[in-house]
Amino acid sequence: MAKFRFQDLLIWQSAIIVGDKLIDISEKSEEIKKFRFAEQLRGAALSVSNNIAEESGSNSAADFKRFFNYAHRSIFENANILLVLNLRLLVSDKDLADLLEDLDILARMISSFSKSLKKRSAILS
Repeated sequence: MAKFRFQDLLIWQSAIIVGDKLIDISEKSEEIKKFRFAEQLRGAALSVSNNIAEESGSNSAADFKRFFNYAHRSIFENANILLVLNLRLLVSDKDLADLLEDLDILARMISSFSKSLKKRSAILS
């Protein structure tokens, strides 16, 4: 079976795990007919890992930076959606706290990874 290089990235693996949890919440939202919340959360959840995967196929520094920026911004979108769902009593305080922690860790991982690659490319230039 073919394997893509993004599959070896810890940040992609982490994004998939967090995304799976968010998709679970979106499916629960659909069950209670909160389709717009479900759609928005699912899209934002997939956006993180999708952009990390897209970045891994990039050949330019500008593309690389753009895709990591998109992934990072999608984390904040997910956090916002979760906060709204919590206000609407659709996500428990415990689930909110756990998922916000997961998203914060992932955001820091993406920032650190992006910075380390910028430093490496500056050294190689």
